[in-house]
Amino acid sequence: MRERGEVVSWLTDMDGVLVHENKALPGAADLLAQWQADGTEYLILTNNSIFTPRDLAARLRQSGISVPEERIWTSALATADFCSSQMPGGSAFVIGEAGITTALHEAGFIMTETDPDFVVVGETRNYSFEAITKAIRLIMRGSRFIATNPDATGPSTEGPMPATGAIAALITKATGREPYIVGKPNPMMFRSAMNKIGAHSETTAMIGDRMDTDIVAGIEAGLYTVLVMSGITADDSEISKYPFRPDEVLSGVTQLVRAAE
Repeated sequence: MRERGEVVSWLTDMDGVLVHENKALPGAADLLAQWQADGTEYLILTNNSIFTPRDLAARLRQSGISVPEERIWTSALATADFCSSQMPGGSAFVIGEAGITTALHEAGFIMTETDPDFVVVGETRNYSFEAITKAIRLIMRGSRFIATNPDATGPSTEGPMPATGAIAALITKATGREPYIVGKPNPMMFRSAMNKIGAHSETTAMIGDRMDTDIVAGIEAGLYTVLVMSGITADDSEISKYPFRPDEVLSGVTQLVRAAE
């Protein structure tokens, strides 16, 4: 088994690891400041495809965490990176918001409703029956079906709300086509993140709070994995449900700060 001392680059989830309900978790700001001061390569990963990195950096600042926007890697950016690798300068019909449309524009994609190369489904708070119908017809005519992430529901102040995975399932039911999902737990998202910072799997760690996304994808990408008990996973019984194990289990990222001092 590898040791934490071999790690030189870090990937970390955001919700449940650095923040919870828009409040910084203990040690989060200190850990990021430590990485910045040491010149450590790192990226903050999120399956959220609604917001741009600039939006998310602003939200983190409001939580008391200072992080440059270029240190944030979203499922929208990973999706744009993937689509660009498949068809540079291609076209897409998008169901989503600024996070995914901006990422695709910056990757050189044209947004169109006429025979697009890809139909890309991302997160949005305003799912349109008309747009979903259009997506179904385009996929049935041959456009490739992509989803930014598999999350079926997302949080809101009133409770769970349908998210990308739920809308993708509706489209799959209507078309008989499964989407290619780029975000976690697809290790593709981690590989694209490592490419962005020039990291290697042998010396990179992933910090997450979910066994079924962060940890399994980290293992499949060949990373050192750290599970923190400050988010979705809160006790050992949750870990025992899975046939795989993280390299380390910590109460929270504050333990990483202490270890480095």
